Amino acid sequence: MADVFHCIDLTDPDFCVAVLAIIFNPIFWNVVARWEHKTRGLTNLFGSAHTACYSLGFLIILLNVYRSHSFTEAMRKQPKLELLESPEAFYSGLAILGIGCLFVFSSYYALGFTGTFLGDHFGILKKEKVTGFPFNVMDNPMYWGSTANYLGITIIGGVRVGSYSHGATTIPGARPSQHNKAPVLATIPETRSTVLYMKDCGLVV
Repeated sequence: MADVFHCIDLTDPDFCVAVLAIIFNPIFWNVVARWEHKTRGLTNLFGSAHTACYSLGFLIILLNVYRSHSFTEAMRKQPKLELLESPEAFYSGLAILGIGCLFVFSSYYALGFTGTFLGDHFGILKKEKVTGFPFNVMDNPMYWGSTANYLGITIIGGVRVGSYSHGATTIPGARPSQHNKAPVLATIPETRSTVLYMKDCGLVV
């Protein structure tokens, strides 16, 4: 434990901001999405489920950009790990980053904007179950891909603190949302069963 704190400058304001951003972002959009699902507050505010979903989606993108910026700035000021300052570590990090980007972008391509950004909570469901790559390889590939991106960037930068803090992107980011994204990934063709499912979720009356 002492070795961990030796490699992390806990007094660095940028580090504290990055940790807060990593924790806050997924909590925020999960709370807002569940609130929308129960009250249709955003849909009523914007006058359209699609407009509300796109607005929340763009806000999530801005929050994620700020989170990534904060993470990068925090790493620059943290102590370096000599073991990671080698060509092997650099190319390993680059490979992990590449795999992460593959999962993130292919997930977005398969789900689309509304499928990616909590459209199911706005009553926007896909007509067919998403079974292609990368969802035929693993569950929640976008979240694991994002985690791989942070880990890859950490290794490339040679900073140990990132290997600890990147785990925070998995815990609040992937775990709570696995339940939330299930309706999108489990949607079946629009038959009577789909209508019953939507009524159970409160998406139609």
